[in-house]
Amino acid sequence: MIVTVLLIVATCAVSFYAFKRQGMAMELAMWPPGVRGKKQYWRFVTYGFVHADMQHLLFNMITLFFFGRAVEVLLGSYIGPIGYGLFYLSALVLAILPSYQQHRNDARYISIGASGAVSAVLFSFILFQPWSMIFVFFFPIPAIVYAVLYVGFTIYMDRKGRDNINHSAHLWGAAYGVLITLAVAPNVLNTFVARLLHPQFGGF
Repeated sequence: MIVTVLLIVATCAVSFYAFKRQGMAMELAMWPPGVRGKKQYWRFVTYGFVHADMQHLLFNMITLFFFGRAVEVLLGSYIGPIGYGLFYLSALVLAILPSYQQHRNDARYISIGASGAVSAVLFSFILFQPWSMIFVFFFPIPAIVYAVLYVGFTIYMDRKGRDNINHSAHLWGAAYGVLITLAVAPNVLNTFVARLLHPQFGGF
């Protein structure tokens, strides 16, 4: 589980530094003119290591801590720890690509946060353990039920477009997590369906 810990440490370190150093978040954020005009392609990854505030950072890192450790073991059994690390980093890229394409000519657009990659990890976990209990605001809810509510809420808020959260990255990250998990571990689909049909509630 060392990769998950390293990702959390790196994200916290960069985010804390950006909180103190004015302008650093902007240097690392997904900002389309920086990519198109200045060829700053690192922004496709670095935006996921800075956060808007402490609450934003804690929410993502707590989620990554609880589910990333399990996915590092489950998915890592197929692709190894390095493969798991690449899965996380590539999720950052794939989650932000649709937003980048949509806002590529918008100089006012900025996106930061690891939510897209964290969503990929979370939904990979759900494929492995659909009936495990996830605690949302201290209330237990089956992982698969949470997934349905999460996707519905994300689509609704993305269409509504009245807050400053990149819901599109959440949705695309979740989709990427499902697709990559099924691509590298196709047998998981049969297990997932079997477990759906035979619910066994419990923690993970």
